[in-house]
Amino acid sequence: MVRDGTKRQDTCRKRRRAEGIAMTALIYLVLVTGSGVVLTPFLWMLSTSLKSYDQVVTPRIVWLPRPVVWSNYARALEFIPFWRYLGNTALVTSTCVIGALSASALVAYGFAKLRAPGRDALFGVLLASMMLPGQVTMIPVFVLFQKLGWYNSLKALTIPAFLGGGAFNVFLLRQFYMTIPNELCDAAKIDGCSNFGILLRVVAPLSKPALTAVGVFIFVANWTDFFSPLIYLSDQERYTLALGLRLFQSLHSTEYSLLMAASIVFSLPILIIFFAAQRYFIEGVTLTGMKG
Repeated sequence: MVRDGTKRQDTCRKRRRAEGIAMTALIYLVLVTGSGVVLTPFLWMLSTSLKSYDQVVTPRIVWLPRPVVWSNYARALEFIPFWRYLGNTALVTSTCVIGALSASALVAYGFAKLRAPGRDALFGVLLASMMLPGQVTMIPVFVLFQKLGWYNSLKALTIPAFLGGGAFNVFLLRQFYMTIPNELCDAAKIDGCSNFGILLRVVAPLSKPALTAVGVFIFVANWTDFFSPLIYLSDQERYTLALGLRLFQSLHSTEYSLLMAASIVFSLPILIIFFAAQRYFIEGVTLTGMKG
C-alpha cells in the first residue's frame, strides 16, 4: 500500500514536471514566433539598406545582400543636410524631454500628494482631455502660435512641453506617486522640507522607474514626430529628421536602399535609448497603477 502510494506520487510529480516543461516550451515558442513577426520588417529594412540597386529591383526575394554595399549609408547622408536635421531633432527632443518631464512630475505630485478641494474632479477633467483628438485643437493652436510669432520657429515645438507635460504623462506619474507611502512625505515635512524639496529628495528618487518610462515615451514621441513639424515649419533649414526623410523620399523615391539606410540611422537613437533604459522602463510600466 505504501509503495503504491509512493509510486503514484512520483508519477504525479513526473507528469506535472512534464506538463510544466511542455507549457514553458509552448510559451517560448509563441514568444519567439511573435518576435520574428515583429522583427521581420526591421530585418528587411536592414537588408535592403545594404543592397545594390539591381538587388532591390529584382523580382526575387533577397534577404542576404551580395555584395554588401556599405557605401549606401554615406550616400544617403549626402542627399539631404542630414547633420543639420539631426541637430534640430536633437535640440527639439532634448528640450521636450526636460520640459515635459519636469512639468508632468510637478503636476503629478500635486494630484497625488497635495490635499485640496476639487483635486479629484480636476484630475478627472485632465483625464477627459485625453479623449480629445489632436485634430480638434489643431486650428486654434496654430492660430495662437501664429499670433505669438512662433510659426516657422522651433519655439512651437519646444515651449508647449513646459506647460503641463501632457495628460498621459501626468496620469502615469500620479499613479506611481500614489504607491509611495504618505508617511515618508509627512516625515520630510516634520524635518522642515517644503513640497518642492519633498518632490526632489523623496518622491523623485523613489520614482526613477516611472520617470524613466515617461522620459522614453516623450523621447520617442518627439523624435518620430512628423505632424507638428509639418504644420509649424516651412523653412527647410529648420526641418527635423522626420521631415527630412519625407523630403528624401520625394526627391529620390526609387532609391529604396538609400532610403532604408537613412531610416536605419534615424531609428538607431530610439533603439539605443530603449535598450539602455529597458530595466527601468519595464519596471515603471509594470508598477504604475498598483494603488490609487
